[in-house]
Amino acid sequence: MRRRHFLLLAAATILARNPASAEVKTARIGLIQTGSRQESQSLLDAFREGLSALGWSDGSNVGILDRWAEGRTERLPGIVKELIGSGVAVLVTAGTAATLAAKRASATIPIVLVGVDDPVALGVVDRLAHPGGNATGLSLTSSEMIVGRLQLLRGLVPNLQRLAVIVRRDPGLDQKLQDIRSSAGQMGIEVLMLEATTGKAVELAFMRLHSERSEAVYVASDPLGPAKRAQIIALAAETWLPAIYSFRVFPVDGGLMSFSAEYGDLFRRTAGFVDKIPCAIRPRHPPLGRIACCCLRRPRADHGCADGHSRAR
Repeated sequence: MRRRHFLLLAAATILARNPASAEVKTARIGLIQTGSRQESQSLLDAFREGLSALGWSDGSNVGILDRWAEGRTERLPGIVKELIGSGVAVLVTAGTAATLAAKRASATIPIVLVGVDDPVALGVVDRLAHPGGNATGLSLTSSEMIVGRLQLLRGLVPNLQRLAVIVRRDPGLDQKLQDIRSSAGQMGIEVLMLEATTGKAVELAFMRLHSERSEAVYVASDPLGPAKRAQIIALAAETWLPAIYSFRVFPVDGGLMSFSAEYGDLFRRTAGFVDKIPCAIRPRHPPLGRIACCCLRRPRADHGCADGHSRAR
């Protein structure tokens, strides 16, 4: 009895001197979104669902620190720095801008990217099958997506020759523009690039595309914000030109059509990559996956939306 009492007393003394040793450290996951929580909460929920299916519960045996740039990409470096300082084991980055910010900030903290246009061309990874470095995840092959969008527009305008492309000055834009020009050129389509960062710039862009006799509109930017998104959709409708968007949220809000990933499914699958990341949860280094999906909204009486399903390739 004396020996047992002594051992219990010794253990209690050790814990008293070092309370942290009595706690089980919970792995932290930093999730970075360029948009707003209000618009993208469903994606965070989908990510939690994916983790839950693998046995990880936010707030129990894993902690998710979600941060939102509210459409202001200049805030991303500060967000990344804050999350790294908080001791996250892995960073989940949604989109090109967030991924580039994380990649510039650290070459050692594991990064799981979601929906990045051609990460090989951007220099984020070496190859899709063997990413190397500290990044993996699910990519969007830019050229495949672009060709799909151009083909949909040509289905509405069979003799399409002049296309207005509206973009915003985001990280990775130069590569995106190069891919659009290349794909359009191979289809015999002349491209008019219009940068529209502000509401006034959007108005001027539509005035110019009208004067340049563009036959269709391709909005290649991120979801932007509710006000600017509504402005673009309204101006596109006023021009009576078919418009295609890079994100499903545009046709959901009244735009004509989009060709994009099904992002809810994308975030659920991202949990599987986090589950395999070294130092995060499990020791593996998975190759990048690629996805494609189509969401269309055609002008019908029921205003329905016919969705495709994302699939690994």
